[in-house]
Amino acid sequence: MSGALRDRGAGVRVVVVGYGMAGARLAERIRGKGGNVELTVLGAEPHAAYNRILLSSVVGGGLTPEMVRLHDEDWARRHDVDLRIATTVSAIDRAARHVMLADGSTVDYDVLVLATGSRPWVPPTEGLLVDGVLAPGAATFRTLDDCERIVAAAAPGTPIAVLGGGLLGIEAARGLAGRGNPVTVVHPVGHLMERQLDRGAGQVLAARLATLGVEVRLGVKAARYVPGDGLKLDDGSHVPAGFVVVSTGVIPETTLARDAGLTVERGIVVDDSLRTDDAAIHAIGDCAQHPGTVSGLVQPAWEQAEVLADLLTGTSTTTRYRGTANVTRLKARDVDLAAFGDVHAEVDNTDAEVLCLSDPTRGRYAKLVLRDDRVTGAIVLGVPDAAATITQLYDRGIPAPSDRIALLLGRTLPPGVSVAHSPVDLPAATTVCRCNTVSKSQLVKAWRGGARGVSGLATATRATTGCGGCHDTVSAIADWLASAEETPA
Repeated sequence: MSGALRDRGAGVRVVVVGYGMAGARLAERIRGKGGNVELTVLGAEPHAAYNRILLSSVVGGGLTPEMVRLHDEDWARRHDVDLRIATTVSAIDRAARHVMLADGSTVDYDVLVLATGSRPWVPPTEGLLVDGVLAPGAATFRTLDDCERIVAAAAPGTPIAVLGGGLLGIEAARGLAGRGNPVTVVHPVGHLMERQLDRGAGQVLAARLATLGVEVRLGVKAARYVPGDGLKLDDGSHVPAGFVVVSTGVIPETTLARDAGLTVERGIVVDDSLRTDDAAIHAIGDCAQHPGTVSGLVQPAWEQAEVLADLLTGTSTTTRYRGTANVTRLKARDVDLAAFGDVHAEVDNTDAEVLCLSDPTRGRYAKLVLRDDRVTGAIVLGVPDAAATITQLYDRGIPAPSDRIALLLGRTLPPGVSVAHSPVDLPAATTVCRCNTVSKSQLVKAWRGGARGVSGLATATRATTGCGGCHDTVSAIADWLASAEETPA
């Protein structure tokens, strides 16, 4: 348990700075676990918490801002949470144990949790920043307000340039192309999503995006931005753009922690209890630096929130966060991509078995990395059946079938695992929602407990509320369960 709570009675004052996905999740889990905790949540944005992972669907027009909200307007009152949005924390006084707000007031704490997330990084492109503010006709892609600016500028036919060929940049580009905008992605590296993909997969992804109306310019940087005209690249070429979306990475928001004298490296350094070097202060999510995870993904943040809620409520004093095995999924219409583990192992690697199949014409690429017959890494693009099977193998740590080629094509499964062409075939233990660690059996149990439809199952289990990649599977399970109820015995 945190040193701040040791030997304390009920009524511990917990203050969470940040009402994004990590902070909102922590507040939910604290209240869900009971205990007499006085809970205050301070959020800088003027909105209720929302699912940042689904913002590309807002830009693409598939979802409205209301549909990505994590909490309704009455959530805080119903759960006895002192929620203050549009509230800026200016400093932490560790000696007095209070945070100072921009309006001059203070909020006392026994335990402080920093869930301040990250902020966009803007490259030093001439003309892109004016007095520290983005020039007219440009926006970062990080918040609901950013989405509003982007959508307002994205009249059909307006050429748009996206700076950054990482996960979010590609999702934004695909969403805008779906709106009828000519889109060009400018990426300084030689292939897309270089953190999650090898060169071969990046090239196939670029070719697939080209068929969907997204041009990709690789290995070049934007040298100059001229509002209304577009970008001049460092190779002398020009990208016309009526609007520019900047998605070039993020920086952990550590200003409060650094100013308070906490240890900060890339992020706020925490141990397995998510505790900083001040026993009264914890950090979770993008702002936190733990050796077992990387920032920018929702699953680590929510696993951290679960662990910290156990500690702060006394539900479990021995639980610890040991890291997260991340699976990256690209959420872009008509592009099915999953990548996880050791994706950069080469086929001639002597320490691993590495197989690779590439079919650029059809937008398919599959790479499998195994050690001791276990999957330790994979990239699966355009082969959804293989992705589902290989992810199961990775999650469960079970031996892969001997026919590796059939596995890469999605045509074989190991003993004891059924072919998952329908919800009926999925094993009960299959993890359907990785973000919230929800299995098929948990969804069935929630249904039998009265949860109905995708929205009911989401409320009961939180499935679909993370990256959204499991929505179709949860929907199929809901349809199957509903059909089973209607079938006469």
